[in-house]
Parts: sequence; C-alpha cells; structure tokens
Amino acid sequence: MHSLLCCLFYLFLVGTKRSEAPDPNLPFMLYLDQNELVCIKWGFDELRENITILLVVNTTGWVGLGFSPNGGMQGSDIIMGGVRSDGSYFKDYYATGNSMPLEDTHQSYTLLDATEIDGQTKLRFKRSIISCDTQDFSITAQSIKVIYAYGTTDSISYHQGLRGTKDVNLLNFRTRSTLNNHKYLSATMDKVPVAALETYYHCRIMKLPALNAKHHIYLIKPLIEHPDIVHHQLLYRCPPFVTEPYNGDCSKSEIGGACFHIVAAWAVGGEDFEFPENMGIPVGGETTDVFYRLEIHYSNVKTGTIDSSGLRLYYRPLSSDVQQHDIYDVGILATGLIPGFTLPYKIPPNVERFHTFGLCNTSQMFELLDTQPDLNVFAVALHTHYTGIEIEVVHVRNGKMIDYINVDRNYNFELQQAVNLGSIKTIKKGDEILVECVYSTVNRTKVTKQGLGSYDEMCLAFLFYYPAINISACLSHPNTNHPLISESNWMFEGNPTLTQEDISKYETLLMTVPQFQKSLDVNFNVSFNEDGKIRTMKEITPVTCNPPPNASSRPDTSCILNTAGMILLLLWTVII
Repeated sequence: MHSLLCCLFYLFLVGTKRSEAPDPNLPFMLYLDQNELVCIKWGFDELRENITILLVVNTTGWVGLGFSPNGGMQGSDIIMGGVRSDGSYFKDYYATGNSMPLEDTHQSYTLLDATEIDGQTKLRFKRSIISCDTQDFSITAQSIKVIYAYGTTDSISYHQGLRGTKDVNLLNFRTRSTLNNHKYLSATMDKVPVAALETYYHCRIMKLPALNAKHHIYLIKPLIEHPDIVHHQLLYRCPPFVTEPYNGDCSKSEIGGACFHIVAAWAVGGEDFEFPENMGIPVGGETTDVFYRLEIHYSNVKTGTIDSSGLRLYYRPLSSDVQQHDIYDVGILATGLIPGFTLPYKIPPNVERFHTFGLCNTSQMFELLDTQPDLNVFAVALHTHYTGIEIEVVHVRNGKMIDYINVDRNYNFELQQAVNLGSIKTIKKGDEILVECVYSTVNRTKVTKQGLGSYDEMCLAFLFYYPAINISACLSHPNTNHPLISESNWMFEGNPTLTQEDISKYETLLMTVPQFQKSLDVNFNVSFNEDGKIRTMKEITPVTCNPPPNASSRPDTSCILNTAGMILLLLWTVII
C-alpha cells in the first residue's frame, strides 16, 4: 500500500489529485527503485543556480540521498536525515570509502522541511547546482549517478541492502514512453516534389483520422526524410471555416493562412518531445470535421527532391489509467517578432552583436477571450535563423522585469529543441513577455532583413503552457515606418561600413519607437494596437563560485568555476 502512496501527495508528472495543486517549484519526479518505495521530486533555477529536492521514502527511519561518480560510496556527496520524536535531523556528508560517511566541513545543503506521515519520511532541501566546495559534487547537464539508502530506525547505521543507484539527468530530465502498440496520428507530406529554391514553403491542408472522444497528444515525433533541406515544420489547427484540402506552395493558398493555431512543431536538430504524463495537446471529440495545415520550410533544395517528411502524434484517451487525476490541456503560444512584417527591420552586416525585441502584452491578448486564467509555462522552444546567437524570454509585471522565462546565451541553429523549464513560470493577465534576440553578421556583407526566407531572420519563442486558451499568437514589431526609423535608412544605402555608434543608435530606435502589437485567436480573430513599449531589462547575475573556508583537500570530482556572465551548462535540447 505504501508503494502506491509514494509521492502521491506531491505527484505532478504522473498525475495530481483533483483536490491538490502541483508544486510549481518541483515539476520533475522519478522513482529510484523498482518497488516504488523511494522517489525524488525536484526543480531548479539555472540563473540563480539553485536546485531544490524532495526525497520521499517509505520508512520511519533515517534516509539518505547522494551523488556519486560511479554509483558507489567512495567520492560521493551525501545528505542523511530523518524525523525523531524531538524533531528533525539533517546533515551534509561525503564518503571516502565503503564506511560511514564523514560530515562536511562546510554544510552546503539547507533543510527546508521534514515530515514523517503515514509511514513515509519526507525531506525537502536545497543546494547550489555548482559548488566549489571540494567535498560536494557539482551537478551538470549530464546524467549523474544518484544513490540512496535508508534504515528502519533513526539510528544511522549500515543500510542492510536498503540502497540503490540510478542514472538521472537532473537538469535535462525527460520522460521516455514505450511506444510499442501505441496509437498515433500522422501528419506528413505525400511524396512532394520540392521546388528547387533557396527558400520554399510547402503546405498540406488535410483532415486527420477522426477521434470520437477527447484524447491528449503526449509525444511529438519528427519524421524527417531529408534532414539536409528540412528547415522546420509546423502543424496548425484550422478554424471551422476551412473546409477544403490543399497541397501546394503555401503562398498560393488564400485560406491556409487562417490556420494558425499551433499543435506541434519541429526545427533543425530537434528530437522527440514528450509531455509530462498529466499534460497533453487536446485532440478529438469534435462534432464537425477539423482540418489541419502542415507547413514545411525547405531550404537550399536540389533539383528532383521528393519528400514525405512530417510529424507523428502519439495520443492516449482520457479514460486511461490516469483518469482519476487532472489532465491539463496544453497550448502553444507564439511570442516574439511578427514574422514577414510589411516593413521589416534591417540587421546591418559585419556586426558582432545586434539586438532586436518582440513584445506580448497579455492584456491585449485576453481581450479576445471570455475567461482569463493564469498561464503556467513549463517548456519553451526558441527560434531564429542562421545569425542568431542569443535569445532571452523576459517576464515583466507592472512595468518591471521580475524573471527570465528562458535564456539561451549559446543559441545554436543546428540544435533547436523545446526545453523543459526547471520550474513553472506563471503568466498573469497584464503581464508582458519580452523576447530579445541577438544576431552576429560578421560573415555577411549585405543587410539581413526580418522575413520568412532561409537567410532572413526571425525572433520567436514558443511557450508550452496550461491550461490551454484559444489564443495562437501574441507578437509585435517596431513601427519601421516611424520617421525616426525612415531617417536612419541612410545607414544601409550602398552598404557602408557602419560605426558602433551608428549600430547602437539604430538598435535604440528599434527599441524606443512604438511597437505594433498583434494577437490572434484560434478562429483568426485579431486584436491590434500601435502603442507597445519595450521595457528596460536587468540582468540576473549568476552566483559567484567561492570555495568555502577550511575546505577539505579531498580531490574535487566535479567542481566547475563560474565566470562573469556564465549561465551554466544547463541549456537543454528541442523543437523550433
């Protein structure tokens, strides 16, 4: 019975009781043993470099958790603690061999709370992800050996076989489903003769097999037949007035442009994306036919290429074994700069760093809705083209920056994977979402414009959130028809060599002129205004890594020093 109860109270990824809300600070959960007697739940903030862990063990005795270089005791960083009749106990240890661990000189772990209820001991504690204490084990974006042990009494002694180890990637955790005999929908091209162009967008509007009842898409699997030319792909749900199929050049489909509600996406370097078990994209149960538009951006196509790439959408019914728990409907919201704007901004050539900004004001977005729930963002996919080198997604409330939603200071076009965040970011009505992109054009001799072409540029962040609302996009674009911008066009005439002063002036203009803001709902209704304002942002400084006083001379197994501006090796891998 206890094994069934383990972590149920705190459960998030495998389902949450209807009467209990998930903890937004601890979104990940994993059993460490086959009998489900030991489980951990965790979350982290990579910018402030802290990780919080909840350890739940089916025992009323002492419990221990550690990080090991090889799965054994020697060299391990360990905490042990529990709850006695006179209160809790908890300490930070390190192991020099297969014997009782030694107390750390510097106690790097902080106990947040400890309880013993219904035969379970629960310890919640935090520590820095990166440590320069040589008695601690630094956590990186690679899998590490997590070890555990526990006893049946509060006298810490030999575990008598109550121990184990498991490989866990704490900072890049993704669940993996067994897909044998699982049902899926396929949205693919059908032997498309791809136009031999530098940039070609092909669209297929189609009906997917009907599902009589509501289901949830829980895994998106890309099917890429020609990875050398498939730049990205998006699957959109069409509004009810789209009732005819189409298969051809996207620019020649008059009605297809109304299909803008994102269901799934993929871009270069992306892998499968699996949702937490109590979340999914809703599909099925409609009373009328629903059409979907698959859009694939092909780049640098060779003559005679035939392609059948697309997406496979694995789904499960609402009546699965997690029926008794809330299943959250997930939505995907496009934020950033409006792609394909009539008067695009221009990025100068031969510039090491050039900044652009896109804005989403949720007050405007919610004008299209009757209900206005908080949006809980749990994953993000970032997208630029070849010159993008950094992307920041900033959370603004009451005109002030309160947090980063996501940051990639080492953006790589070849590795575009949707990333699970270390904690839930809650967006309230009136909040603003600011997307900043940084480009490097040192290898270009001509102006790069914002647009849809392969060698144009974009600045987008796709937010995965729950509960889903009927909004597809919330984007902006600087008023490039503003007189101040028009007066600056001389900088680009004849492709002159620009000074840093010229570049800074143009960046400032793009940030300070009014921003056109545009929001779309699933039925292609539009909310539009011309008075958006880009807020001044602040940096969240990473914690400086300082060795504690009197640190042991034990060989350091994984200490990684921070430098100014370093944001850690946490940047995960996914889809746009």
